[in-house]
Amino acid sequence: MSRADEVLAEAAVDALLAEAELTPKPGLPDTREADFGALRWSARSLTPGLTAMAAAARRAGGEPGRGLRRELGAIGRCTERTMARANAGTALHHGAVWPLGLLVSAAALAPTLAPDRLPTEARRLAALPDGAAPRIPSPGSAAASRYGAAGARGEARAGFPHVRRALTALRTARAAGAREPEARLDALLTVMSTLQDTGLLHAAGPHGLREAQNGAREVLEAGGVGSARGGAALRALDVRLRADGLRPRGSAHLLAGALFLDILRDRSVARAARPTALAA
Repeated sequence: MSRADEVLAEAAVDALLAEAELTPKPGLPDTREADFGALRWSARSLTPGLTAMAAAARRAGGEPGRGLRRELGAIGRCTERTMARANAGTALHHGAVWPLGLLVSAAALAPTLAPDRLPTEARRLAALPDGAAPRIPSPGSAAASRYGAAGARGEARAGFPHVRRALTALRTARAAGAREPEARLDALLTVMSTLQDTGLLHAAGPHGLREAQNGAREVLEAGGVGSARGGAALRALDVRLRADGLRPRGSAHLLAGALFLDILRDRSVARAARPTALAA
């Protein structure tokens, strides 16, 4: 493993922490939780696994193959188990390893690729079969099959369209003068408004999914989180989702993926802006 692999993993964990710290997030854990420290610890427990995924991808020399896909799958499953052990059997960021692991691996596989293009590279990895994957369907994959939703696997194989939507929403909100937390919440709600979250489908069926999607759209149509009406709509949505036990975790994980790419882009811009020795 190289320092470059560690840097990628640390950036992904920083993105996950930035998502976790957003408050108030409708129906999702945030800084209001009594055990928020455990949420932070859970995110940090992913660092070794994400580093190992980056190292495996870097060894592939720029060309993904089935062997790499199997190795990434094995590391990802081990990382999920490690996260659960770090939190007394509860994986507080369950599901985050899939999008972040693929994006970290794509960044290591194609280190010269612009961050905004990494979802396309991750799609190449997601399209490969993992022969060692468990045969028993997860609740999310079962819900995807039952309701015809894309699910986490379909999202990745499509090149993470909701990660790209979140990036666009984030930059649009910033350009309009939104504060950073408000811009990030608007990006989260943009994902929630259209994502077919299989976690919600599993927990509450199509009705629960529509409740989250429609509520997110109401906030955005009211002017976004930074407006008075939008802020009130966000708080009302949070109350409804918590009362119904609806947790749109899939949207949160994809926002973390967008924030990871945003961090990489900022670092790329900073490197490009440095004066060369000759110019100095």
